[in-house]
Amino acid sequence: MSNDNGGRVLNERHKEIAGKIWEIANRLRGPYRPPQYRLVMLPMVVLRRFDCVLEPTKEAVLIEHKRLIANKTAENALPRLLTKVVDPKRKQPLYNTSSYTFQKLLGDSENIAPNLVAYINGYSETARRIFEKFKFGEQIEKLDASNRLFNIVKAMSEIDLHPDRITNLEMGYIFEHLVMRFNEQANEEAGDHFTPREVIRLMTHLVYTGEEDVYKPGVYREIYDPACGTGGMLSVSEETIRAGNRAANLGLYGQEYNDESWAICCADMLIKDEETDHIVLGDTLGDGKTFDGFQGRQFHYMLANPPFGVEWKDQQKIVTKEHQELGFGGRFGAGLPAINDGSLLFLQHMISKMHPSPDSGGEGSKIAIIFNGSPLFSGDAGSGPSNIRRWIIENDWLDAIVAMPDQLFYNTGIFTYIWLVSNRKPADRRGKVQLIDGTRFFKKMKKSLNNKRNELSETHICRLTEIYSNYQNGEKENVCIDDKKNEWEKRVVSRIFDNREFGFLKVVVERPLRLNFEATPERIARLDEQSTFSNLAVSKKRKNDNAAAAEERAGREEQDAIRTLLGSLTRKGRYMDRAVFEADLDKAAKKHAKTRLPAPIKKAIYAALGERDPKAEICRDSKGNPEADGDLRDTENIPLPKKTNLPLPMAFGPDMPNGELIDAMTPVIDAYIEAEVLPHVPDAWVDYTKTKVGYEIPLNRHFYVYKPPRPLADIEKDVSTLEGEIASLLKGLVK
Repeated sequence: MSNDNGGRVLNERHKEIAGKIWEIANRLRGPYRPPQYRLVMLPMVVLRRFDCVLEPTKEAVLIEHKRLIANKTAENALPRLLTKVVDPKRKQPLYNTSSYTFQKLLGDSENIAPNLVAYINGYSETARRIFEKFKFGEQIEKLDASNRLFNIVKAMSEIDLHPDRITNLEMGYIFEHLVMRFNEQANEEAGDHFTPREVIRLMTHLVYTGEEDVYKPGVYREIYDPACGTGGMLSVSEETIRAGNRAANLGLYGQEYNDESWAICCADMLIKDEETDHIVLGDTLGDGKTFDGFQGRQFHYMLANPPFGVEWKDQQKIVTKEHQELGFGGRFGAGLPAINDGSLLFLQHMISKMHPSPDSGGEGSKIAIIFNGSPLFSGDAGSGPSNIRRWIIENDWLDAIVAMPDQLFYNTGIFTYIWLVSNRKPADRRGKVQLIDGTRFFKKMKKSLNNKRNELSETHICRLTEIYSNYQNGEKENVCIDDKKNEWEKRVVSRIFDNREFGFLKVVVERPLRLNFEATPERIARLDEQSTFSNLAVSKKRKNDNAAAAEERAGREEQDAIRTLLGSLTRKGRYMDRAVFEADLDKAAKKHAKTRLPAPIKKAIYAALGERDPKAEICRDSKGNPEADGDLRDTENIPLPKKTNLPLPMAFGPDMPNGELIDAMTPVIDAYIEAEVLPHVPDAWVDYTKTKVGYEIPLNRHFYVYKPPRPLADIEKDVSTLEGEIASLLKGLVK
């Protein structure tokens, strides 16, 4: 599609046909509830599409099949020979050896159920498997029993889905519309949804921009989607590349865990004569039963819209094992995200399938993936998500992030983001990341489709692609900031940052523990709250009651002795130095010869009799070092310096940093603490051993536009007006 008008024509055509199919689906009401319509209609649409594709050569296939059988042709040769009858150029087997078509099925209404089964069984092997995954046989029985089968087949026979009338691209739109409607009825999860085709077009425009090799005649490139759904990313990628290079040789690969989506994708590939074996059924991450279907493979281009905001508990055992046992030798070495959102696992998986970079003698790869906002900033420094971001950015793979408008998707209204990741960034992009604010690039739909109220026009797609290609820091665009008031404003939509600008050091700042001590009755009574002290009167002798009673009695006597010892210090008043209090405590213990004060009991006494006091002396350990007060502990996030003697990527390993990191960053940390912390808390210090490296991408902050508050006079005027309106309303209520 070259313009918005073309897009609208296409949009209306697919909506019209999808609307007719939806009308047919409504005839299922009764034996089926609306969320169950998909069980019948999706395989029925695929079956009708196959029927239309094969109808022109149907008789020729039957004649050839009869001849081949009569000649006792080898069974394994039949698929190739029959497929050549359908189309001499065709490589993937697609034919039907039954005597039926949709029209012929209608000629025997009494036996339509067994005839329809025979019709499906007459298809080539891959086509039959598609209907097996749809579990369509179960629905045929149910439709026949409820007297709905004949009418549904008859209605579908009146819809022409031949590729000459409905292109594969349009067929994708029709499935998109239908699946969206069915998902709406079934209330599917927000992260498990169809990707609107205009979003996919934006992704493909972005990912293939600057890729000169892909437009060379005869070039071979492989495209992969690890969460391919019904195959939209693969189909639109193919369309985009072939629009500029009809002679390109493309290998399309995908994996999908949902049987129904896999079946639709395979049907689309089969009709287009693509390799259906390249579409694998199973869980890409690994659920114990199915695994990565392309282990050891690399791909030139990868696109995906993985489930986001969706738990990965079913894959947790397999993924965690791979992370722990293989590290960077597997797919998930950088870290694991929170259990409630596994989208970053898919990006790591895709990165593991990049070709070696040109610097390493390979061709390199480029990735486009859709995320929600969580992967930008979720997780503290040293956490799984932060470490994954760190790994990607420090290796200079993150090329750009495009923020898209909200309300673009059918089942969720949230803002989404396209991440572009590549290990073959051109020279001018190396060491940097481009952020693009596309949140105002949309037009309102005349009629919303569930949560989808906004859409990208072809103009928006081309402009965002141009902004990405221009690669200008501070590029501006005139955008609409208020639809209702039709207000427009010139805003910055592109910013470029050094990789280091997203990194920071999370530094733990300690403050000294300062306690006063006083042996008052109230504080002594708090000893009972200390488990070490209270456990003195608890026996561990479970089997001998007499021995247990004696032990508990001795424990209570010991507790009383400690209370008496502490009572002797009451007259000393308040201690402002723990060392002085400890000295007096030890002297008192020597006077009470029978009273023992081991270290755990001393600790309990300090906890009960001590209270924080900023005027007290600092508590110190046996080496004279200040003890840290956990309640006063704080952290500081210090930006990574642009220039340092530690190059990126930094040594990547456990959360605890290595000595190299501390040595390199200590001057940076000390300078920051001296300037920003010590002027306010002079007794603070840094615990360098707890320093962690974190990465986050505060995209919204970088495009924030300050709006000054309204003048007080205007606000006061509005308040007065409202007060007047309220008073008028109240007059009608008060007599």
